[in-house]
Amino acid sequence: MSATQQASLSRPQSDVSAAVGLVGLAGLFAWVAFARAFPWLAERFDWPVPYDTLGGPNAALVGLLAAAIPMALWSVVVDKVHLRPSTGLDWSLAHSRAADRGVTLVKLTGLWATWAIIAGLYCLCRWYWDGQYVFAITVLAYAAPVLVILSVPYVYWIDRVMVNPRDHAWHFGALLLMRPGWESEAVWKHWRTWIIKAFFTAFMLSIVPFAYRHIVTADLAEVVARPERIALTIIEAMFMVDVMIGTVGYIVTMRPLDAHIRSGNPLLGGWVAALICYPPVVWGILGNGKAISYEHSTAGWLHWMAGNDLLIAVWGALLVGLTAIYAWATFAFGLRFSNLTYRGVLTNGPYRFTRHPAYVSKNLFWWAAVLPFLVTTGSPVEAIRNSFFLLVVNGIYFWRAKTEEAHLLAEDPKYRAYHAYMAKHGLLTAPLTKLWDRLRPRPAVEPQPAE
Repeated sequence: MSATQQASLSRPQSDVSAAVGLVGLAGLFAWVAFARAFPWLAERFDWPVPYDTLGGPNAALVGLLAAAIPMALWSVVVDKVHLRPSTGLDWSLAHSRAADRGVTLVKLTGLWATWAIIAGLYCLCRWYWDGQYVFAITVLAYAAPVLVILSVPYVYWIDRVMVNPRDHAWHFGALLLMRPGWESEAVWKHWRTWIIKAFFTAFMLSIVPFAYRHIVTADLAEVVARPERIALTIIEAMFMVDVMIGTVGYIVTMRPLDAHIRSGNPLLGGWVAALICYPPVVWGILGNGKAISYEHSTAGWLHWMAGNDLLIAVWGALLVGLTAIYAWATFAFGLRFSNLTYRGVLTNGPYRFTRHPAYVSKNLFWWAAVLPFLVTTGSPVEAIRNSFFLLVVNGIYFWRAKTEEAHLLAEDPKYRAYHAYMAKHGLLTAPLTKLWDRLRPRPAVEPQPAE
């Protein structure tokens, strides 16, 4: 039996325990409950503050801390991730290795130069200074001097225990300072990581206040009055979970938490497939540009089911279920969620059933919520157009999934074992793999020479 066949017999252990995401979820919802109850608490204890719910953007930032702190504590105290070899840290070195301020200075130079260049790119890109992005840029501007100051003791401390302190940031700093020993591939890896962090952190921060405010300020009496309001509010709550836990993942990329980015996706196709799904690119193809829009003359599921409360309740439950799977696929990552990166291998949660639960649930949600084949104009041509372009979007996500797999298969033997296991045992992945094996063209068998 080959190594791949042996690996396919059992599911590899996940690098992230199931409890990490759950404690983050508990922390987030505890803060939401406090924010909603704040007017009652303020009145009850006669606090000298306005008696309003804490639904503002600053309260949303506190919500990020409420999710991040429990996850970090659980990871260190219970899972003891800081002791894993995958961190690249050896804590015993702190007692035997002298501090090398030269290495630390070079690394700080690379890090600060990276942040300065990213700040310049934020200034050049106009979309960061309009609409929802203004909040994100404001937060990052306030955080920048704090990060610069804290980076000095942090890098000095972490260099003492790093097995190889000359990491990617050091290589970029050595390039800038014209020190010998830097490698171009390490510099590329450094920039792939930081471009991913810069692009997605700004985007995620920009939508945090919107996602948070809808849940904290929701009128529960109005919500429970109608089945569609119940469904839509739960969907918004799941959206909040996805956004806020995901944002924590982009921010907390620290070695002591074993949440650092090992590598960014090196495949151009992976970058194209991912970035096409986010602003500003998505605004051109699905927004104002309408290049592949699938919502022309559509009215959505509530329009077509109006007047039938039972159907609304059943269909709303379906949409809630799909959104819950999507949110589960995010908080299952705990501190490690991010696009285009390798940060360990996740094999539990919804990833027991398919390798890409978020993409599967998201794409099914669009079909069920939009109903692109039902149009208010009654035009079959428009219905066909909408359905065709939603299939194109589905294809983009399939492409995106395959590029992610290619990246992880090249990085980690554990992912290769997980990939092989899911091909045989995944609830969704196994039948799809069998179907693909039947449909894909097989190489011609060359005739064997006669003996």
